[in-house]
Amino acid sequence: MNQGSILVGLTGAALLATSALTFIPAPSAKPEAVSAAARAKPHALLPRLCGSGHFTDREVDAIELFVQAERQRLGRRLGDPQAQFIGTIPVAFHVIYTVDFFGNSIGLLTEAEVEAQIAVLNTAFPNLDFDLVRDANGNPTSITYTNNSNWFYGMAPGSAAEAQAKTALRWDPTRYLNVYTCQGGGLLGWATFPWELRRNPTNDGVVIAFDTIPGGTPPYDEGDTLVHEVGHWCGLYHTFQGGCSRVNDRVADTPAEATPNYGCPTFRDTCPAAGADPIDNYMDYSDDVCLIRFSAGQETRMNNMINIFRQSALIAP
Repeated sequence: MNQGSILVGLTGAALLATSALTFIPAPSAKPEAVSAAARAKPHALLPRLCGSGHFTDREVDAIELFVQAERQRLGRRLGDPQAQFIGTIPVAFHVIYTVDFFGNSIGLLTEAEVEAQIAVLNTAFPNLDFDLVRDANGNPTSITYTNNSNWFYGMAPGSAAEAQAKTALRWDPTRYLNVYTCQGGGLLGWATFPWELRRNPTNDGVVIAFDTIPGGTPPYDEGDTLVHEVGHWCGLYHTFQGGCSRVNDRVADTPAEATPNYGCPTFRDTCPAAGADPIDNYMDYSDDVCLIRFSAGQETRMNNMINIFRQSALIAP
């Protein structure tokens, strides 16, 4: 298997083979820089930082044109916006950990902790069921454990450590959602988008900091980081994508938001268009306690993106 190339949406450019559109530029702006000092702090002292793509309006236009071209090329129909349940996506959960000088394991999640995180995921996605692969007795068989300090501390979007870990550990990305846990390096998580799968299958999946699972480090201790990143994996942009521009996040029922929200304020309204900022939406940067929902429009968009790009991973009901 070839090592994964740098994640589109962070650096470089992606060439995507289609007769209708062959070039999607990477975003011109990277996620907020994190200093070396900040990387050493626990996530409780850092604002929520997501390493997934931050796009300009022009880049979003190009991506959306490509999505439509792929839908037509593959002959996919848009999903039913009224669908209550579209199917199950199997999850391969890769726990990367390390052992310190004193023999203490860092990042070694238990099976119960992984199961609790999957339960949070399923509560947040009413139209989907994410499940670990299980044997005849119901025991999970798709949790892997890897002791590798270089991967644990070195994984970052587009890094050599990320490419090495994903090449070694990934399950077939056309059939599974691959989740990787590590230290995070100042980011709470990052994910690939569905339109990147065909170009770079090895890189596909979601990475989260190990201490963002339920019971982890406040204020990101309810498991919502994985929910946020799987939202990207299913095709959602941030709610503040495009700020107050006409493009925004391409979902009509999420009000425009000029900048990310941090913490959990009672009210915030940063754009002149109707509607307060969606600070309780999983695709914002609010604290976990504030995040409680996807909008109906976001659920429809995710259904459509899965139908176009991830249909082979979906087990129909």
